[in-house]
Amino acid sequence: MTSSEWILFFLALQGVHFLGTWKLYKKAGRKAWEALVPIYNAVVLMQIINRPKWWVFLLFVPVINLLLFPVLWVETSRSFGKNSTVATWLSFLSLGFYLYYLNYMADVAYVTDRDLKPKSALGEWVSSILFAVIAATLVHTYVMQPFTIPTSSLEKSLLVGDFLFVSKFHYGARVPMTPIAAPMVHDTLPLLGIRSYLKKPAIPYLRIPGFQKIKRNDIVVFNWPTDTVQQFFKRPDRKIVKPVDKKSNYVKRCVAIAGDSLEIRGGDIYINGLYSEMPERAKPQFFYTVDTKGFNLSENSLYNKYQVRRGEWGKRERQYILNLDEEHANKMKKNPFVKSIQKNLRKKGEAERVFPSASYKWNRDHFGPIYIPEKGKTVELTSKTLPLYSRIIKEYEHHRLTTEAGNIYIDGKLADRYTFQQNYYWMMGDNRHNSEDSRYWGYVPFDHVVGKPVFVWFSWDSYGKGLGKIRWERLFTTVHGDGPLKSYFYYFLGMLVIYYGFKKYRKRKS
Repeated sequence: MTSSEWILFFLALQGVHFLGTWKLYKKAGRKAWEALVPIYNAVVLMQIINRPKWWVFLLFVPVINLLLFPVLWVETSRSFGKNSTVATWLSFLSLGFYLYYLNYMADVAYVTDRDLKPKSALGEWVSSILFAVIAATLVHTYVMQPFTIPTSSLEKSLLVGDFLFVSKFHYGARVPMTPIAAPMVHDTLPLLGIRSYLKKPAIPYLRIPGFQKIKRNDIVVFNWPTDTVQQFFKRPDRKIVKPVDKKSNYVKRCVAIAGDSLEIRGGDIYINGLYSEMPERAKPQFFYTVDTKGFNLSENSLYNKYQVRRGEWGKRERQYILNLDEEHANKMKKNPFVKSIQKNLRKKGEAERVFPSASYKWNRDHFGPIYIPEKGKTVELTSKTLPLYSRIIKEYEHHRLTTEAGNIYIDGKLADRYTFQQNYYWMMGDNRHNSEDSRYWGYVPFDHVVGKPVFVWFSWDSYGKGLGKIRWERLFTTVHGDGPLKSYFYYFLGMLVIYYGFKKYRKRKS
C-alpha cells in the first residue's frame, strides 16, 4: 500500500470506530464528536476504560497494535458492564463489532469505578500472558531479537549453534512491512508449517533512525535478497515470493560498504585497491588439499587437533580436503606426517557461476573489481554494466527495465545512466569456500538489513557429549571487539547471586 492508501485506510478505521462507539462515549459522559477525532478519540477512550494514556502510543506501533486492539474491545465492553465469558469471546471473535451491538441495541450503563483486577484466576493468567506477549513482541521487533547460527559460513568468528542477540537499534529498527503477522516468529508458523503472515496490507519501507552506520567488517544480519525458499532447510524445493522482512535471515561480514570498489585476488579482499585487513577475531578459512604420505589422518589426534572434524570433504590415497584457517594450515605444514599442503584456489579467468553471470569470467577466488552502489551516485549503463545493476533497478528500486535493439529503457524512457536510491553492501562469510554470499547473488540493499549481532548468550556443539556440548568459553561473549574472546558468564552469575541475596535480605528484614 502507498502512503496515500494508508491514510485513507486510517481514516476509514476512524469512521468505523465512530459509528460503533459514539453512543457509548455519550453514556460515559463524553461528547459524541470525541469518538470521531483521530488520536484524540483514543486518548478519551483510555480515560473511559481507565487505562493509561501511553497506551495510545502503542496503538500506532505496527504489530503491537494488532495485539492491543482485542484488549481494547474487551476492556470497552467491560466498562459497560459486560464482564461475562460470553461477552469476552463475542468481543474477540467479532473483531470488535460486538461494540456495535452495545452501541445501538443493548441497554448498558457506564461503570464509573470499574475494578481492573480480573474476576478469576484464569482471567488473571490470560491477562498476564497477553501483556507479556505484547512486551516481548515490542522488544523482539524494535529493540533486540534472538538469532541462531545455522551454518558454518562465519566460522571461526561465529559457530554453528551460537545463540545471538541481534540489536535492532544500532542501524535503526525497521518497521515491519507485513503488519498482520504472528508475533515473534519469522516466515512460518511452528508445527503447522504454514505462512505466518499476510502479504496485504503492506507498510511502505520505514526505518527508525539508528545511532551507527554499517562499517567495513561489521557482522550484519540481513534478509537474503534473492530468497524464494518456502522454508529454509526444510522445503527448498517449494518456491515462493516473499516480502522483504519475511525473507530468510542471513548473517555475514560486510566486507565492503556503499561507495567502495571491491576486488578479490587469490582469495584475498582488496577495497579501493588496498588489501583489506580482517579484524583480529576473524579467521578466514579455505579448502586445502593435504597429502599425508599414506598416513591415516582421520585415525590420529592430528585430525581433531586442527579442528577439522567437519572438514573432511573427501579423501583419496590419504589425500584430504580440509577446511583450515591460515594459522592451522601453517601448523599442519610443520607436522612430520604431512607431505604437502596446498590451498585450493580457482585460477584467474576460470569462469564460475557467480554474480552477475559466467560471461564475466569471475570466480570465488578471483572476483571483480566491482563497484558497491551508493545512494545518490550515478553510473553509466551499457550492455556490459547492465547485468551488475539490473536487479537493483527492477527488484530493489522497483522500476520497469527493458532492452530493445541494444537500447536500455527505464520506465519507458531511454536511459544511459542510473542514480541509486539507497545504499548497498557486499556481504561475505569468513569460511570463504563454504559460504553462499554476495559473490553468488550480489548486493544487499540497506532496506534488507535487520540488525547487528552484539552478544552470544549461549553456544551448543552438537558434536560434543553431555555437558561438553555446551561451549562454556563462548557463553556471554561479545560478537565484535578486539583481543581474545572473553566470557562474562560468571560475572552474570555473580550479579544474579547478589540480586537474589539482597532481595532475600530485604524480605527477611521487612
